[in-house]
Amino acid sequence: MKFEDNLRELETLVQKMESGELKLDDMISSFEKGRSLVEVCTKDLESIRLKIEKVTKSGETEEL
Repeated sequence: MKFEDNLRELETLVQKMESGELKLDDMISSFEKGRSLVEVCTKDLESIRLKIEKVTKSGETEEL
């Protein structure tokens, strides 16, 4: 899945959990899925950060 899709799913899970309407088992499942999505999003963001650094550093050498 794309980063945006994962983030959207995470936001939906959070909204459901905050609503207070989930049963405990559903809340736990949602929490576990949310933790997994946070890890995936964090890895994606780190990868994006490294790509930006690479492009930025590449641009700096070209300017010199």
